[in-house]
Amino acid sequence: MTKLLGVIAIAAVAFAVAPAQAAKHAAGGCSSANLEKTETAIENMADGDSKFVAQKEIAAAQDSLLNGKMGACGAHLNKAMHATMGK
Repeated sequence: MTKLLGVIAIAAVAFAVAPAQAAKHAAGGCSSANLEKTETAIENMADGDSKFVAQKEIAAAQDSLLNGKMGACGAHLNKAMHATMGK
C-alpha cells in the first residue's frame, strides 16, 4: 500500500509540473517561424492518422497563439512536431 501511495504521489507531481514546463518553453517555442516550419513538415507527410493528428494540433496551436495563450500554443505545437516525427 505504501508503494502505491508513493507512485500516486510521483504521478501527481509529474502532472503538476508538465503544464509548467510547457508554458516555460512556449515563450521561445510558439512563434510564427516554428508554426510555419511545422506546417511545412505536416504538408510533406504521407496521408494517415499521424498527419490528421498533426493538422489538428497545429490548428489548435494557431488558435491559442491568436488568443494569447502561449502555454497552450507551445503544448499544441510540441504535439504537432512529435506527430510529424512519428511516421
